[in-house]
Amino acid sequence: MRVFLTGATGFIGTAVADELLAAGHGVLGVARTDEGARTLASRGVEPHRGDLTDHGSFITGAQACDAVIHCAFIHDFSRFVENIEIEQQTVIAMLDALAGSGKPFIATSGIAMLAPGRVATENDRPQPWGRGATETLVLDAASRGLRTAVIRLPPITHDSGGGGFLPALVQIARTQGVAAYVGDGANRWPAGHRRDAARLYRLALEGGEPGSAYMAVADEGLPMRDIAEAISRRLGVPTGSVSQEDAQAHFGWLGMFSGVDMPASSAITRDRLGWRPSNPGLIEDIDTAAVLAGQTIG
Repeated sequence: MRVFLTGATGFIGTAVADELLAAGHGVLGVARTDEGARTLASRGVEPHRGDLTDHGSFITGAQACDAVIHCAFIHDFSRFVENIEIEQQTVIAMLDALAGSGKPFIATSGIAMLAPGRVATENDRPQPWGRGATETLVLDAASRGLRTAVIRLPPITHDSGGGGFLPALVQIARTQGVAAYVGDGANRWPAGHRRDAARLYRLALEGGEPGSAYMAVADEGLPMRDIAEAISRRLGVPTGSVSQEDAQAHFGWLGMFSGVDMPASSAITRDRLGWRPSNPGLIEDIDTAAVLAGQTIG
């Protein structure tokens, strides 16, 4: 298949492009800049100039291909609500343009607030707000003549010491001089490797069931205390507890997530698509990465 890949120059998108090319698919990847276009071309991806705010560029790319994998998002948490709206309107534009085509349309969503306090599964419906509302639009579009699916990424989708919320946690530990957790640190976060996630995107593209959500989870629920201790070992700073009341002051924007218990299962995904994570888990990644969150250690 020729696949239109949004977010092709991003952390997840680059891995998805590599996975698709290795499997024999062609990739038309979105580039926002000339430099991005040159980078994509050097990796065997056909560049397509576009931007999330330019619906026409995304519609043109989607219509020119056999399938769509949507990974693009503006990761500026100071404008998070605005960026959710930008993505949602672009997704709506693509879904409307492709309705009735029968094309696969694989979108990206998250796990962080899917089912706080218990193990989330593929059968959980997303929250009716934020990116959850966008996910619902994609899943429901299976009734409009599209083979839609959603890949739900853990809050830390990592590789070689970076990815997801990991850089923020590391930077906060460096700045504050302590690798912290909230309360006793028993609240759990799921995690997964981006190469495993990229393989899941391909499997969903090739054989996913219309209207299905899949979970790119390898580590079902790591206690935040364990994640903080791994960061502590690499940075040479102590660990410490902060209260829920002080979490916002310590963690900044990440404070809204830092104390949430959000384990997640990928059992249904593994059963339906035969997906098996094979790359290092998060703690091993933190322990062994030569570069942790963009900075050489040691």
